[in-house]
Amino acid sequence: MFGNLGVSLKETFCKIRRMVEEQWLQHGCHGNNAKGTRTYQVWPGNNVFFFHGRLVCGPDPRGLLLTLVSILISSWIFTIYIGYDLPNTNPTLIVTICLIITLMVIVNLILVTATDPGIIPRSTEQSSFEDVGTSRGTRRKKVTVNGVQLKLKYCRICRIFRPPRSCHCAICDNCVEKFDHHCPWIGQCIALRNYRFYLTFLITALVFFIYIFAFSCWRIHQRMSESGIGFFGMLRNCPETLALTAFSFAAIWFLGGLAIFHSYLIAINQTAYENFRYRYEGSPNPYDKGIISNIKEALFAPLPPAKVDFRAEVMPRWNMEDEMPI
Repeated sequence: MFGNLGVSLKETFCKIRRMVEEQWLQHGCHGNNAKGTRTYQVWPGNNVFFFHGRLVCGPDPRGLLLTLVSILISSWIFTIYIGYDLPNTNPTLIVTICLIITLMVIVNLILVTATDPGIIPRSTEQSSFEDVGTSRGTRRKKVTVNGVQLKLKYCRICRIFRPPRSCHCAICDNCVEKFDHHCPWIGQCIALRNYRFYLTFLITALVFFIYIFAFSCWRIHQRMSESGIGFFGMLRNCPETLALTAFSFAAIWFLGGLAIFHSYLIAINQTAYENFRYRYEGSPNPYDKGIISNIKEALFAPLPPAKVDFRAEVMPRWNMEDEMPI
């Protein structure tokens, strides 16, 4: 049942994407821009693109839709059944703050989902196994970073030696720079260029569910004190309040654990992938610059530009031959 539902959601997602792309090409492109083939149209990875390659999303929208629906339903239940039902308070202010936090969570969710995480360009050269190896005939190279020697692995799919801290995501089918993990709840790789948005999403979502949980518990306490009903009475009279409280409690533990874990990773300048693989066990971490410098690098350093311009025109080979001088 759930498998068929997931397939149906994915097909619907692809249909919506095609419809948006067609409308954009018809009304948003002018002149020669609408005639050429763009990089995103021929990109071999599994990414889904929107608005003429401006938004780069993951291939599976099910986790993203589940996360988005959970946030919207939680905000709606709180607004209808709790926010305007709290006595001796300013319900308009309480609901307004909830809606503002909800908007912040959704904006950060869109940013982390639709931002190029740091996709590395693929090599266009057709190299054989013998051509790409080192002097010893292996698919590895070595580089020195801050006095520590690191091995560069060769990616047979992208046909490149991956830079340090990068990894090939099997779901998106791309080599991604400073790869952290592929988040199933967002449906996107978390890496160099969207990691900061991911952290902001975690924090705002955590604040959102703490806010809902606190007022939900307060409302449950008031109802039980006013009417003298117990837990089963609340379950019969206010099931939505209890359900929202339980869901918010579970979300707080989940998001809180992720926030603590990634705060630890930022402090030691590691990615989740490096931590799970025990990458620097037995050797120093060449990227650890101290807690303060690590935090500045993760949160305040300028974001590097995307290495792949998905909106660039891909010139066909026959056009290139026609334009060659004689």
